[in-house]
Amino acid sequence: MRKSEKKRESIRFREGLQPLRRDAGGMDIGASEIWVDVGVENDPEPVRRFETFTADLNRMVQWLVACGVRTVVMESTGVYWIPACQILEDRGIEVLLANPRYAKNVSGRKTDALD
Repeated sequence: MRKSEKKRESIRFREGLQPLRRDAGGMDIGASEIWVDVGVENDPEPVRRFETFTADLNRMVQWLVACGVRTVVMESTGVYWIPACQILEDRGIEVLLANPRYAKNVSGRKTDALD
């Protein structure tokens, strides 16, 4: 099987996955940007990028609340997750922190976009 065929097959597999919770979102947090996914059921533009300034974090939380998100799972290295976590919890959103080391052993190529 060629690389392009493998890539298409893996994309088809991911598209067939059904969300377990429609009120949950995922976040990948870095030093200068945060990528957030709320699912196509909650917003026509389900993946958005936010910067890490306080005003941007507040806009992110407003969007999550508007989408009906009550729980987020975030992946972060270092301490970059702390400000986002504090703002999310202040607005009543449950936060779960995932260790990115656990995802690196998953088969396939790990990228921030696929996370």
